[in-house]
Amino acid sequence: MDLVDVIPQRLHMLRYPIGQAYLWRDGGALTLIDSGPVGSAAGIEEAIRSLGLSPEGLERIVLTHCHRDHIGSAGELAARWGATVVAHRLDAPVIRGELPVPEPVLLDWEVPYYERGLTLPDAPPTPVDREFGDGDALGFGDGAYVVHAPGHTDGSIGVHLPDHGVLFTGDAVASVGQVMLGVFNVDRGRALGSMRRFASLAPSVACFGHGDPVTEDTAATLKAAADEASG
Repeated sequence: MDLVDVIPQRLHMLRYPIGQAYLWRDGGALTLIDSGPVGSAAGIEEAIRSLGLSPEGLERIVLTHCHRDHIGSAGELAARWGATVVAHRLDAPVIRGELPVPEPVLLDWEVPYYERGLTLPDAPPTPVDREFGDGDALGFGDGAYVVHAPGHTDGSIGVHLPDHGVLFTGDAVASVGQVMLGVFNVDRGRALGSMRRFASLAPSVACFGHGDPVTEDTAATLKAAADEASG
């Protein structure tokens, strides 16, 4: 796992061989956006300590959707440090193991990449302490709130921090070579609508589930990518 500064003293990316998570700092109060795959908890704790912080400050884990590379270590981290796990109400039953993970409608070129993702271990059933919906406040980042972004999964979300100009897109948008619509969607049409909604927020920093964050000309880049994806 690599630890990458996005905004010094505020926002860090935790990058894995497949996917990534983000750590937001409100002083010593910490919020994790996604948790990486199974087996990531020890590395996350080490990363937190390397920043001069304590894992005991981990207050919440916000899950952007129900896929294994995003939720795998949430339960272990929550059990160790008492963090609250939160997710959208439509994906929460999947995260708990009450419903199966929804199957995406794959384009032909997506198939080998999807099969690579399946080499990660299944995420264990994970308790979700709080379910939320569109527009709900999350209690960190001076006013972070939920942006429902269906299409990748029904309960996919973005997290918007308007006071800081930061947007976490989960897998609704990716930045692999270029900013683009995320892959492995259950409904491509709804995913396009979610991408356009993200672009309308005009963030100054955009953080994706896959690929490097964009920190310059971000609003224009996101809008151009949404326009291109919409044809």
